[in-house]
Amino acid sequence: MEARPSVQQEKARVKLETGGEMSLAYGVPSLLSNSPTCMVLAHGAGGPMYSPFISYFHTELARKGLLTVKFNFPYMEARKKVPDKRVILEASYRRILEEVRSSKYKPSRMFIGGKSMGGRIASMIVAEGEDVNGLFFLGYPLHPPGRQDRLRDEHLYKIDKPMLFVSGTRDNFANRDLLAKVTAKLPTAKVHWIEGGDHSLNKGNGKEELARTYEEVIGILSDWVSAN
Repeated sequence: MEARPSVQQEKARVKLETGGEMSLAYGVPSLLSNSPTCMVLAHGAGGPMYSPFISYFHTELARKGLLTVKFNFPYMEARKKVPDKRVILEASYRRILEEVRSSKYKPSRMFIGGKSMGGRIASMIVAEGEDVNGLFFLGYPLHPPGRQDRLRDEHLYKIDKPMLFVSGTRDNFANRDLLAKVTAKLPTAKVHWIEGGDHSLNKGNGKEELARTYEEVIGILSDWVSAN
C-alpha cells in the first residue's frame, strides 16, 4: 500500500492592530511546491480551529499537496461563546490573509472559505474587494434555522470569483430549494449536494459513513481548486 503523504503542522501567532492575537496553523505537505496554492479554512460560530471538522479538512487537503491554513477568530481565541461583531470578524480574516501572503511560503493562489460563519465572512470580504482565486463553503448559512425569510445572499451577487457550495440536503441553515435558487443566479457558483447531510455534512449513519462523506468532499474540493 502506498504511504500517505505526510503533513507538518506549523503554528504561528498573528497580532491584531486593535490589540490581542489569533492562533494560526499551517498544514504543510511533505512535497510543497515553491509557489503553492493555499486554502484558508475559517471555523464556524461554535467550534474552534481545533475542532475535528476543521482539523480533518486542514490535514487532508494538505495531503493533496495544498498549503492549508486554519485560525481562531478573536472571540474564540479568548474562549468566548458569542462571536465578535461582523467588522471585527472581517478585519480578522483580512489580517490572516495578510499574514499568509507575506509568509515564507509566498502562495501563488488563494482559495478562502470555511465552515458556516467562517465561509460567510470570507464571502463578505471578497464582496467588498478582497482579491482571491475562489471561495468555498462547507455548509453556507443561507438563513437562520426556521427563518427562511431572512436570507443572507445579497452580497453574494457582487462576487465574480469561482464559488463552490458543499451543502447537505437537510441542512437547517440552508433549505435546498432556496440555496438552489440563489446559486442559480450566481454564474460562477457550483453546488455539490450531500444527500441526507446536515449542517456539518453528516448523514447520521455512523462514523464510517461520515468518513466516506468527508473523503468525497476532499476530492471535490481538490478537483475544484485544480480546475480554477
